[in-house]
Amino acid sequence: PSQTITGNFANVIHGLNANHLTDQVIQRSKRMILDTLGVGLLGTSTEVCQKVAQYSKIYSSDTSSTIWGHLDFRLPPLYAAFVNGVAVHAMDFDDTWHPATHPSGAILPAVIALSEAFPQKKKISGLDLLLAFNVGIEVQGRLLRFSSEARNIPKRY
Repeated sequence: PSQTITGNFANVIHGLNANHLTDQVIQRSKRMILDTLGVGLLGTSTEVCQKVAQYSKIYSSDTSSTIWGHLDFRLPPLYAAFVNGVAVHAMDFDDTWHPATHPSGAILPAVIALSEAFPQKKKISGLDLLLAFNVGIEVQGRLLRFSSEARNIPKRY
């Protein structure tokens, strides 16, 4: 039977595993992650990030995810990913590709926030984190390829 584009897309993404991570992908991913963490830590000093962090304190929690640069400040994963994502994008130095998007800044804060929220006995490995990061990058890249709007970004700006 024929499969929908969405079904095929979901099967490809669901079928990804750590064996698909080549040495080159692992090395490139580590560099992207390190760059994103550096940009995010720099971004924590910006006014916009400080405002978002201050506002988000109403969601503070003891058992969730760290706000980068503030080890004593934790939020539920959704809000931690948001605050850390704002930090990454605050200075617009994070990685980019064509068509215009910032892949790591959207993926890494969510992956890290979720990984921190796992119970201690179910913590994920570094390889699992790299896989989740790369699945996020793959999803973003494929969605961009499907989007007619994304192809027109350079012409619009």
